[in-house]
Amino acid sequence: MKAFLILADGTVFEGKSIGATGMTIGETVFTTGMTGYIETLTDPSYYGQIVTQTFPLIGNYGVMPPDFESAKSWVRGYVVRELCDQPSNFRCEGDLNSFLKEQGIIGICGIDSRALTKRLREAGVMNGMIVSGKSAENFRPEKLLEKIRNYKITDAVKLVQTKEGEVSPCAPASSASPAVASATLSAGASPRNAPAHHIVLFDFGAKLNIQRELEKRGCKITVVPYNTTAEEVIKMSPDGIMLSNGPGDPAENVGVIEEIRKLCEYNKQVVSIRPSAYSTTADGSTTKVIPIFGICLGHQMLALARGAKTCKLKYGHRGGNHPCKDTETGRVYITSQNHGYAVENTSLPPYAKMSFFNVNDGTVEGINYTDIPAFSVQFHPEACGGPHDTNFLFDRFLKMIIDSETSSE
Repeated sequence: MKAFLILADGTVFEGKSIGATGMTIGETVFTTGMTGYIETLTDPSYYGQIVTQTFPLIGNYGVMPPDFESAKSWVRGYVVRELCDQPSNFRCEGDLNSFLKEQGIIGICGIDSRALTKRLREAGVMNGMIVSGKSAENFRPEKLLEKIRNYKITDAVKLVQTKEGEVSPCAPASSASPAVASATLSAGASPRNAPAHHIVLFDFGAKLNIQRELEKRGCKITVVPYNTTAEEVIKMSPDGIMLSNGPGDPAENVGVIEEIRKLCEYNKQVVSIRPSAYSTTADGSTTKVIPIFGICLGHQMLALARGAKTCKLKYGHRGGNHPCKDTETGRVYITSQNHGYAVENTSLPPYAKMSFFNVNDGTVEGINYTDIPAFSVQFHPEACGGPHDTNFLFDRFLKMIIDSETSSE
């Protein structure tokens, strides 16, 4: 069955239909990952986007639900050069084409994905539309261009949240509160061996592997929705706060950024009056510093909350082979990335020190804050599939928590 991909500049690619049929509009992007297509398809950060895989053969190891990063696929469309219809892997539970149909994802294969990638790299990310099935029978691209060009991703963080009546993949089914998910214990944990640290994980479109990495380290996780207030978090008295990845323009989330700013101000106030601030106050409450770790969108919104600015990149960073240099040690790490926005280098305030930068284009990839216990990275240290070079950052976060507890004694 024929299918077409039309870009906002009028370029048309003809191929074959895969997945569901119909019409879909999205922001057309490319990712260079050679593996991890299932993680890509289920990563909420790809909400609103038509994703192009630059690696020519996709689907060869099938579909493995345990590797999902969320409960469903969030992409608007899917583009591959060649789709494997006979996957081979001992963990395989189905083929990719069937998965796309089940998820209602409209896709196209058999096009020149290299030519498409070059077009996006040179002209920049642009909107596109995939047309297949009956919609492709009387195909008139010129009549669709205005509709394609007018598409815009808005309210992305809000729209990837769990809907009422659904169970978040990050939260247990027994969650009693609609506003704050109950805590989950690490694998194998028991009442006699309770997790050492309690982490509040803001869900801006969180990948499940962030939670998995924290649980591996014995943490108890409380997942909270994007619109949870700073006051609610402080009342929970967590040992640390994790700001997750997510989709869309970071600057659009004005309310969320304000609550992150309040959390930073709270920490700043506590740090300024240490060590007495760690003891019980006159009203019987306990005040303590709460270290913060931000990843991807969380990194960007933390920077905005601290006075920096963000900008949209020409074609973004998406893939598992992006080199980032540690500004302190000079060591280069290979990282997994998925973002279309970045923190502006020249906008960092005096108390924000760039900790990593992208070797390819010099953009900010990490920030350490010197006035409060907080740091963030643009890349994904929880990468799966992808390089595990920077997985140690979760250990650094826990060390920051332990150090803050030790300083209070």
